[in-house]
Amino acid sequence: LIKNSISRQMLADVPVGAFLSGGIDSSAIVSLMQQQSSNAIKTFSVGFSEQEFDEAKYAKNIANLLGTEHTEIFVTAKDAQSVIPDLPNIFDEPFGDASGIPTYLVSKLARGKVTVALSGDGGDELFSGYSRYIWGEKIWNEIQRFPPSFRKVIGKSITSLSPALIDKSYELIRLALPQRYRVNAFGDKIHKFAEIVNSEDVEHFYRNLISQHRGKNELVFGTSPQMTWAQSQCDMNHSENFLDSVMFQDQVGYLPDDILTKVDRAAMAVSLETRIPFLDHDIVELSWQIPQNFKIRDGHTKWVLRQILNKYVPAECFNRPKQGFTLPLEIWLRGPLRDWSEQLLDPKLIEEQGFLNVKVVRQKWDEHLSGRRNWHQWIWNVLMWQAWLGKNFRGLSH
Repeated sequence: LIKNSISRQMLADVPVGAFLSGGIDSSAIVSLMQQQSSNAIKTFSVGFSEQEFDEAKYAKNIANLLGTEHTEIFVTAKDAQSVIPDLPNIFDEPFGDASGIPTYLVSKLARGKVTVALSGDGGDELFSGYSRYIWGEKIWNEIQRFPPSFRKVIGKSITSLSPALIDKSYELIRLALPQRYRVNAFGDKIHKFAEIVNSEDVEHFYRNLISQHRGKNELVFGTSPQMTWAQSQCDMNHSENFLDSVMFQDQVGYLPDDILTKVDRAAMAVSLETRIPFLDHDIVELSWQIPQNFKIRDGHTKWVLRQILNKYVPAECFNRPKQGFTLPLEIWLRGPLRDWSEQLLDPKLIEEQGFLNVKVVRQKWDEHLSGRRNWHQWIWNVLMWQAWLGKNFRGLSH
């Protein structure tokens, strides 16, 4: 089915290429494209100078093995700064996914050689590619063993300790733990766990797990949480099965509202058409029919896609922890993006606009700058709101 979908989507009267991150999804797409082409497929990837965020070396290795015509770009903080002023126009809304920046830049790179690019998006949501599907289910099963009243006490007890204090205690034992059990930002993760232990059902648990803003809304004045279309679909299609529930939530929410929005708008901003072979309706239907152990097996996500890819690329080239399409935003906000951020988070400006609680914003910004906490995703949401507001409503005050 994937071969057929790719074959149809490669048909065009203009040059066609593909995004290649070196991960399972894009590598599978490119492998099957190259298998059906007599010419070298044009592939494109993006990397970062910060090694812990850089996947370009993996993409290049896959490209060499498959024999594609590969082009890569390395994104710096300066490159990001050049794109940031255009983000409100590119996405036409306050879009909170910072990976829209490298997506735009790799799309711009691709547009120099092709007019259509195939993408591996959808593989994670259809075939259980996120590690949170595995450890999220473990947490959900564990907390259900305890009554709600006890979970509430545990949650309050944990949040009474600051993340900094928890980190300090954790450092005393961290080096004694095996490498696979060592966790960064342990205090933040423990606090997040404390906030989700009171979840009433799988849907509520998963929303708490992935949300940047949980609990009482202290950020935006005069508002209350509103049910999204995706949430309404989940409520109508409730499932007691953890994996079915969380995958459905991602397919009706995260995938269209974030991933596909990001790729489509970033690419169309440079007149590049993107096509998503995994989202052929036959493949989507099949993904709901195959057994769950074809998706997760022996602790490995996307088991069935790994079997396909292994026909074309040795397993050691892609069997590594999922990294995701992230950029070193935590570091950049404390460094090269700090001045830009300070202008948008200026207390006087926020108070004049009248939408956000300046005390909450400044507290998290100060904690992030000091290194006591890592709020980069939360802060980026606020920055994108401020940038969009300033671009569309200059001089606006409450």
